[in-house]
Amino acid sequence: MSRRAQRGSGDTSHAPGKVPLYAFPDAGSMVLPRGCALVGVELLDEAVDLPSFRHPARAAYILGPERDSLSGPVLERCAHVVRIPTSFCVNVAMAGAIVMYDRALTLGRFAPRPLSPGGPPEPLAPHVHGKPRRRT
Repeated sequence: MSRRAQRGSGDTSHAPGKVPLYAFPDAGSMVLPRGCALVGVELLDEAVDLPSFRHPARAAYILGPERDSLSGPVLERCAHVVRIPTSFCVNVAMAGAIVMYDRALTLGRFAPRPLSPGGPPEPLAPHVHGKPRRRT
């Protein structure tokens, strides 16, 4: 970890106190929650373009370093590899934000996109809750 990252000078939300950080010595020892798919974000020809990707319900995303790529062992662990189709490079922070925004859009409950410019043609119908279920 860089000295700047250790100081947290750019962290205005005090993330280390709010977000868990897990360190693993190598890709083979990385442990994910049960049912969680590892999704690599990397500029590879065989990667799926992000707009065509269906995000798993339970996923962990791993992004390569800015001046390098995800290692072979990490890519082998990935259930999916996606890429952000741009004509220019984006830094890791921006790439992470783009992927999380895409995930929120595709898995969230939003009105469908209109076919013509402007807002949605009609508002999203309110959610109807079913009757309570008892769990034992």
